[in-house]
Amino acid sequence: QVQLVESGGGLVQVGGSLRLSCAASGSSVSGYAMGWYRQAPGKQRELVARITGGGSTNYADSVKGRFTISRDNAKNTMSLQMDNLKPADTAVYYCKAEKLVWAYWGQGTQVTVSS
Repeated sequence: QVQLVESGGGLVQVGGSLRLSCAASGSSVSGYAMGWYRQAPGKQRELVARITGGGSTNYADSVKGRFTISRDNAKNTMSLQMDNLKPADTAVYYCKAEKLVWAYWGQGTQVTVSS
């Protein structure tokens, strides 16, 4: 069983930066693909960025060039550096770890970008 806890959300102005962190416990996630998802009010949850156990990454088109996903397998953590934030980035951000048939989610952290 894997437990995921996100941190680092908050209120930021347009153009600002935030760094989200996801700490895993209960088991090593080094062999898991991990990702950040977000859900805005009234919208479906969507993939923001994903990183494999080997470090390959992919991003939603809306965040390419602004967000950077990374992981530290030794610390069992994953991060999302978010720069040049826009009001459209406002959402609850969730951390996910997945491998084969297993998928685990964190409880989410709110990111609000004010104009």
